[in-house]
Amino acid sequence: MELLAGEASSGLSPNKSQVTCQVKPQEWPFSNTLKPTEYRYSSERFLKGTREARLDIVDPIVDRNERREHRSGKQSGPLLSGTAYCISSCSMILLNKIVLSSYAFNAGISLMFYQNFISTVVVVVLGFCGAVTIEKPNWKLINLWIPVNLIFIGMLVSGMYSLKHINIAMVTILKNVTNILTAIGEFYIFRKRQNEKVWTAIFLMIISAISGGITDLSFNASGYVWQMINCILTASYSLTLRRVMDKAKHLTKSGSLNEVSMVLLNNSLSLPFAICLIFLFDEWDYVINAEVIRTPIFWVVATGSGLLGLAISFTSMWFLNKTGPTTYSLVGSLNKIPISIAGLMLFKVPLSLPNFFSILFGLFAGILFAKAKMS
Repeated sequence: MELLAGEASSGLSPNKSQVTCQVKPQEWPFSNTLKPTEYRYSSERFLKGTREARLDIVDPIVDRNERREHRSGKQSGPLLSGTAYCISSCSMILLNKIVLSSYAFNAGISLMFYQNFISTVVVVVLGFCGAVTIEKPNWKLINLWIPVNLIFIGMLVSGMYSLKHINIAMVTILKNVTNILTAIGEFYIFRKRQNEKVWTAIFLMIISAISGGITDLSFNASGYVWQMINCILTASYSLTLRRVMDKAKHLTKSGSLNEVSMVLLNNSLSLPFAICLIFLFDEWDYVINAEVIRTPIFWVVATGSGLLGLAISFTSMWFLNKTGPTTYSLVGSLNKIPISIAGLMLFKVPLSLPNFFSILFGLFAGILFAKAKMS
């Protein structure tokens, strides 16, 4: 002991053999004095502690991986939803153009009826399966929604006939007139003032629409009239829908009206009106005698356009939920660019250099309008 004390005082550390000699047998964790049951219990407790220590090391790694997967899913959500929205929107316009022009189908109301019928059936089936939530309609809600639905029908029919006579690029440019009418309607109806950037973009869109029409080599007067009617009805639909949606919430049991229920209302209520219009414009006689309806591929394309119409409704809601109104409107404006290019290339539209620059100028004005609305 004196030797050890001397080494400690001189700054020297004792060696292992000396330290081991100082440990008493009673202080060792698993001494020979333990009974077999006590020894087994101590061993199990030691092994359990080791397993828990390992889990403490693994759990943070698992949590970190889950957080990384959740973060990557959150980041990819807007990209996936935006891509799905753009693809469905472009495909819908191109398929309608194919049905009406390439197949020379002269019954736009009948095509609208078939598309809305397909959408109604799909939504009802999804509702019965529990995939979507549908608000149960009542007569008060239906009576309130009928004026909106009539505008909705007119918007679809006029869009069909304009797309039949005008190339896709010019249709997308002339649709900018809808933004102009909507901005004017917001000013007079809702007293919503627009900033100077918005009015500048509107002025540019007016110039692009006029110059595009003047330089259009495939100009069709009836097509332009139908497109102007479509712009008026589309602006009226968006302005009327805002008021009706607020009133409709008070006529439902849940106190709200989701987008799926609005899609079902629009498509289902349009069916009886579409039937009346089919007989009024004598489309029924044309449809039953048309050779094109006996072509299987025609029904494939027509059914695909109906499914894409429903896909636009769902993907637009998905994209709007993942991003926001500002991003949604900007992507909608940018979406006109691939539609215009695809329309010019697929349908071999006769194009002059002034008309091409008018189209580009109109696309630029549409993007500028969306950015001005965001500011």
